[in-house]
Amino acid sequence: MFTLKMGWSALFGGLLLIAILLSKAVWQADWVVHRYDALFLFAVSVQALLLILRMESRAEARVILLFHLTGTAMELFKTWAGSWSYPEAAIFRIAGVPLFSGFMYAAVGSFIARAIRNFEMRFVPYPPFWATVLLALAIYVNFFAHHYLSDLRWLLFAATLLVYGRTMIWFDTGRWYRLPMVLSAFLASLFLWIAENIGTRSGTWLYAGQNEAQMVSLGKIGSWYLLLYVSFVTVTIAAPGAIIGARRPDPVARTIAEAEPQG
Repeated sequence: MFTLKMGWSALFGGLLLIAILLSKAVWQADWVVHRYDALFLFAVSVQALLLILRMESRAEARVILLFHLTGTAMELFKTWAGSWSYPEAAIFRIAGVPLFSGFMYAAVGSFIARAIRNFEMRFVPYPPFWATVLLALAIYVNFFAHHYLSDLRWLLFAATLLVYGRTMIWFDTGRWYRLPMVLSAFLASLFLWIAENIGTRSGTWLYAGQNEAQMVSLGKIGSWYLLLYVSFVTVTIAAPGAIIGARRPDPVARTIAEAEPQG
């Protein structure tokens, strides 16, 4: 049940990753449509289909739109700063950034929103909302500011422990389980790092000084770990209904009460 729910939650991201791999395998340089443009049209079509079939809620669509905007903004800056690049041509692009790239960030937001719903997640105790927003803003700003000022990521790592260190994620797979939120974020960052290696191995994007045969730096795990907190808070803002329900600990309280020894 856990695997099925996890796969269903990662539906959009999984389809996008498959499309990246398949397009790399079959695409020819002389085809009329550029591969990046095909990936963009594919992502838009999948989103439209999920909405039409009601496999995705409007709230989740808002999450994807907001992630696409914030992700594209980061892509524009990072490619300008030379952190990474997209080597292929595209029509649907802004500066050096193909528009499909924003959907890679959106896939992360889609997964979080869908996982909260599919696993009926509860976050106990939930941190003060203002603290989560402030931390997310600090992390997002640092992704830009560290090019000009000191990189504060170590302080931000510590801040995630301070804000979320006591928070447990309770999730339902037929029975209730719990996992520390910071551990969950770290494990998710590992999977994202693996997915990113698949992307760079296909040559879809490359970091500065990297070739397709090289692995992505392990330091990017830390970057993804921090970005996941930005992603989580973005979900709480774009789809507040998802997290309002997730903040109610009622079933968790019952589970704890049932698990406690009697007498």
